Amino acid sequence: MSYLRKSVTGEPVKILQTKLGVPADGDFGPATEAALKAYQTKNHLAADGVAGPDTFMQMGLGELVLLSQGAQGETVKKLQQALGVAADGQFGPGTEKALKDFQKAHGLDVDGMAGPDTLAKMPAFASAIGATQVAASQVAQASAAAAPQPAAAPATLPSLDPKTPAAKAPAKSIWSTVKGWF
Repeated sequence: MSYLRKSVTGEPVKILQTKLGVPADGDFGPATEAALKAYQTKNHLAADGVAGPDTFMQMGLGELVLLSQGAQGETVKKLQQALGVAADGQFGPGTEKALKDFQKAHGLDVDGMAGPDTLAKMPAFASAIGATQVAASQVAQASAAAAPQPAAAPATLPSLDPKTPAAKAPAKSIWSTVKGWF
């Protein structure tokens, strides 16, 4: 589960700041916290100055939702309902198992975390999380081909098969850009 709060930095903070209308410097400081609390109060969310899944969904920032064990709230409850498990709003081992089964059945990375790529495959989230949010949830990595190779390494050509992972543009979660406590 991923949350944004004071002292965190990174691309998700910039996205949040842009949505809140504060300078988007990627550093979650007092102005971001104040704007977030005001937004949360206005929208009947817990005004704690911490942005998590429920706040992200309310704001239309599906690209920032990342649910895993320990997460709780309405977004978790919606996930549980979509998975057909007891919907208590607490992401525990039963939710994780059902999620992994879903991911396996849909050809997704089986990591037990519900991010935009997984949620976009669920009808319950389809109207809020689509291809745009999935793309926005990732950042490109430097190409492995650009990395220096040892002299003894055999030369290989990249696969041209689009189903082969090496043929896809390398990407990682936008959450990997975060520094600080979250």
